Amino acid sequence: MKKFLKYFFIAFIVLGGLFAIIYFGKTNSRSPITYTTEKAFYTAIEEKTVATGKVVPEDEVEIKPQISGIIEEIFVEEGDSIKAGDLIARVKVVPNEQSLNSSRGRVQNAEISVNNAQVVYNRNKALFEKGVISLNEFQNFELSYNQAKQELANAQSDYRIIRVGSAGGSSAANTNIRATVAGTILEIPVKEGDQVIESNNFNAGTSIATIADLNKMIFEGKVDEAEVGKLEIDMPLKVSLGAIQDKEFDAKLRFVAPKGNEEQGAVQFKIEGEVYLDESYFIRAGYSANASIVLQKKDSAFAIKEALLQFDKKDQKPYVEILVGEQEFERKDVEVGISDGINIEILSGITEEDEIKVWNKTEPIKKDDEEEEEEAAN
Repeated sequence: MKKFLKYFFIAFIVLGGLFAIIYFGKTNSRSPITYTTEKAFYTAIEEKTVATGKVVPEDEVEIKPQISGIIEEIFVEEGDSIKAGDLIARVKVVPNEQSLNSSRGRVQNAEISVNNAQVVYNRNKALFEKGVISLNEFQNFELSYNQAKQELANAQSDYRIIRVGSAGGSSAANTNIRATVAGTILEIPVKEGDQVIESNNFNAGTSIATIADLNKMIFEGKVDEAEVGKLEIDMPLKVSLGAIQDKEFDAKLRFVAPKGNEEQGAVQFKIEGEVYLDESYFIRAGYSANASIVLQKKDSAFAIKEALLQFDKKDQKPYVEILVGEQEFERKDVEVGISDGINIEILSGITEEDEIKVWNKTEPIKKDDEEEEEEAAN
């Protein structure tokens, strides 16, 4: 048994040695990488940034009721084009019982005051006609009588407003909700039967509809703090919409927020651009969009492909490797300028004659005979 284990161990070592010899022999037989070179050239470079956002109407107007009540009828639908003054909805007034009762009591008190003032007025009028009292005294009684009648009229008006929604007896003035501007109905957040609240000093009120002019659209987006310093008002933009393929709309930057907001660890600044629409396309509010902004542009920049650039592991300074002999290269530090992601401007460090190493190009590994036979069989 011991001899068997001994021979087995020796055979294992021999086979392992043969395998190692064959493996390293094949590895060393592979051809070394041969690096190619490229030269610098002159080209146009545009440094761009892309802001993500959406297109929205320049102005959106919310229509709110002038009186609280219940939506009785809606006359328009979302997407309808309307003019200023068009009827949107009608509100049915549902008076508050306590307010209605209080207003009714005020009317009754005013009627009592008018009746009493009328009696006093008639009595003193007869005395004035007989010369018993002076004109000044009579005018005071007449004034009190007129004030009592005016108070009754005010109380009756308030009562009608609470009961039907209008002081004139017709509810058309307040209960008919009309458009204040021309445009397109973007949203109707209420439906018939919903209760609405009037707009006042203490409450914004319930929105009946949102109206906007879809012929005046703007781009709203955000840019990173690293690029916001390069933006200037009136810079040209190219806006592309997710819903419309192969079409770019011209735009002009009109606003850059003075304050940024932190989002996911990065500070973002809001921007707005005026979009020049094409009449052949119908743009809906809220389309997602990207705006391409040209930060810098050079028509004839001395450049190389950005893939040729390398960076020092310690200080991250850029450099390239220049051919100095057959497959021999020397490091040259360079100063770079603007980049478009493909080509990068070289400000100093190399010349037009320098041949730059394509350092990230690798040669295909040679396949052995067995692998080639397997591929041929497949």
